[in-house]
Amino acid sequence: MSDLTDLYQQVILDHNRRPRNRGKLPTANRVAHGDNPTCGDQCSVYIRLEGDRIAEIGFDGSGCAISQASASLMTTQLKGKTAAEAQALFDNFHHIVTTGEAPEEISDVAAFAGVHSFPARIKCATLGWHAALNALKSEPTDASTE
Repeated sequence: MSDLTDLYQQVILDHNRRPRNRGKLPTANRVAHGDNPTCGDQCSVYIRLEGDRIAEIGFDGSGCAISQASASLMTTQLKGKTAAEAQALFDNFHHIVTTGEAPEEISDVAAFAGVHSFPARIKCATLGWHAALNALKSEPTDASTE
């Protein structure tokens, strides 16, 4: 199990050091901002929808390694998905980070299962996801973890 834990830690560190889809998306037609006042994480999510699918997605912001790695991972998971599929992926991710119950198959999403041991970090891990869901819903208010 130690090897698996090490692998998962490497996934999080890799997404933090080399974030995927980081940056403002000039062609975005949906944008939302998220704020975690508890630890100061900030995350803006930029989405370009084509029909009902996420054609492009990016994020920008600052915060702890968990929030930045999670936002990076989120962009890789949501690209090409519909809003309903994005909600289902969030529900799965939320279940993983709040219970520690990861799917049996090894996946990048499962890397965040250890977050459940640190309840304050759950807000960090879900911030970008909340912002993305708000963007998809065209919510006028910022996503907040409070």
